[in-house]
Amino acid sequence: MAAAAGDATCGCGEEASAPDGGVVFVAGTPCAFSPQERRLLALSGPDGRLRVWETSNSSLRRPHREYVPSAHLSAACTCLAWAPPSGRRSSPAKEGPQRKKRKSEAVEASEQLDLLAIGTADGSILLYSTIKGELQSKLSGHDFKVNCVRWHQDNGCLYSCSDDKNIVEWNVRTCKVKCKWKGDNSSVSSLCISPDGRMLLSAGRSIKLWDLETKEVYRHFTGHATAVSTLMFITERPLNENQPFDGITGLYFLSGAVHDRLLSVWQVRTDRKEKTAVMNFTVTDEPIHIDVTISESKEEPVKLAVVCRDGQLHVFEQVLNGYCKKPLTSKCTIQIATPGDSSDSTPKPVPILAAAFCPDKASLLLVYGNSLQPVLERVSLNSSEPHMCLVRDIQKTLTLKTEMAVTKVKTPIISSEVKTLVPGIPGHSAAVQATSCRKKMETKRKPGGKEESIEDRLGAMDIDGMKVKQSSGELPQIDNFAVLLVQGLESNDAEILNKVLQTRKDAIIKKTVARMPVHAVIPLLQELTKRLQGHPYSASQMVRWLKPVLTIHTSYLSTLPDLVPQLGMLYQLMESRVKTLQKLSRLHGKLYLIITQVAALKNTQDGPEVDQTAKLVYEEESSEESSEDEMVAEKDSDENWDEEDEEDDEKNSGRDELSDKEEEMAIDKEINGESDLDPENESEEE
Repeated sequence: MAAAAGDATCGCGEEASAPDGGVVFVAGTPCAFSPQERRLLALSGPDGRLRVWETSNSSLRRPHREYVPSAHLSAACTCLAWAPPSGRRSSPAKEGPQRKKRKSEAVEASEQLDLLAIGTADGSILLYSTIKGELQSKLSGHDFKVNCVRWHQDNGCLYSCSDDKNIVEWNVRTCKVKCKWKGDNSSVSSLCISPDGRMLLSAGRSIKLWDLETKEVYRHFTGHATAVSTLMFITERPLNENQPFDGITGLYFLSGAVHDRLLSVWQVRTDRKEKTAVMNFTVTDEPIHIDVTISESKEEPVKLAVVCRDGQLHVFEQVLNGYCKKPLTSKCTIQIATPGDSSDSTPKPVPILAAAFCPDKASLLLVYGNSLQPVLERVSLNSSEPHMCLVRDIQKTLTLKTEMAVTKVKTPIISSEVKTLVPGIPGHSAAVQATSCRKKMETKRKPGGKEESIEDRLGAMDIDGMKVKQSSGELPQIDNFAVLLVQGLESNDAEILNKVLQTRKDAIIKKTVARMPVHAVIPLLQELTKRLQGHPYSASQMVRWLKPVLTIHTSYLSTLPDLVPQLGMLYQLMESRVKTLQKLSRLHGKLYLIITQVAALKNTQDGPEVDQTAKLVYEEESSEESSEDEMVAEKDSDENWDEEDEEDDEKNSGRDELSDKEEEMAIDKEINGESDLDPENESEEE
């Protein structure tokens, strides 16, 4: 049988900033198939209206085809979940005679069958009866947006998780909180109840398995890098029948995350150390809707139908037999495209919104087109073809449905003095003309006459958009900045982009970048790259935006496989400017020195001329006499020095002559044979 994945919504999602600075989960367009043979489809469109469709004839269910909550504009629908059918699990038979059910119990069971739980953005949960076509009750217990709601298949309790980090167990009959506990340190984005109803899976970024009786964590799993958007069990019993079964050990479950192209399969094992996924399925884009057929035996493969954000449907078929290293690819891929008009022969892709397996498991129920008017079709799976492209004419199909539908429209009579406010920008007003005036204008218009231009029509409607902008010169709020930025990037409106990107306040820039959706990050970087190449003033302003974009959305950018070609221009631009920075710094220093010197020289030249003549001269009287005495003394000293030198020379020459005579006398004595006297004689002679 098909899994209960269709009972709760599985929509696209993204991350944004929470009021306390954390990361919260932002869901996409919610849709959910009814658990009984996919007979009904509940879909909440962008206008906040809940529409219930019959899958057999693709028409709105009668007599209550749509429901508009009172706060559908301020508190939009974020998630949906159909109540399980009564008696889904037969309780053990009791001994003794069985009593007959009362009529009230039978009515309650039928009402429970078509009860729809609607999670809203303001934290409340609405219980809507599709049979009665009215709101049955309202549950209030969350402080922030509700991310996921799940029904218990046995006791009829309702479980919900929110951005306030809490998980709440509700008593639907009394509309009161039965139990409330903290599920994670950040936002809790998804829930799933085990097949036996005793365990609960919850996920923010990591995955936890809770014991519903004790409200304690039974197992921890690694999870994903981003917020988990899908959790579902894909087996009801362990594939190894020889081991005893305790209700949870041996079961496999599937998880998918925001901006993650891998679907991970986990197994609950006896050892607590095993926390990684046993296998992964790879898809082309982020999964927004998943349906699965539960494997009931070891030989029966599990079938997955995964709808991606790019509008493609991937079908997987795999036997769960343990750990698998490589990611598994799809067995079949389904796309839908238009045949192309006569003028333009190029076919255009038609996005697939949701898909579900039929009871025979051999065909799929596809929901494609527009969420306000979707087209439902049953398609048989052909295992031999790996890729299927279905050609469908959406316009023709919708035209036929509109002609066959019976609608009663009554135009109200409004006086010419009444003015209605157009939703959107405050201050826009349009005067609604009376029916008599309209008839006169229609009669005046001739069949061959000139048609009024759009400018004339807008002028007649008295939409003073420009006046409102000029009168209110204040900047919009931070929430509107992110909306305006996304609108400007999608429409490539230079006026809107200039108004937003010229903001200089760093706090507003950071909050705007944090609140913008992730899919707009790459277009914003491309726009910033384009503006960085322009005027230097504009480039310096774009750097204020570039820094928070790269710091806040680093985790998302690192997951993109084609990041290098997309940001190649920005990288080359930054690298070239960094290379020239050193040269520019040197040139700046030299120019600074030259300019300072020129300025100093100019200041000296521009100043008043200084008189160089001395104001006062002082001369001493004895200065000339002392100088003459000094000159005379110097002359006398020089003459004395010359005389002394001459006397010394004469004395030295006399001594030399005496020494020469003594030597000659000594030589003559030696020749004559005279000897020296003894010392004694010598002393006597003396």
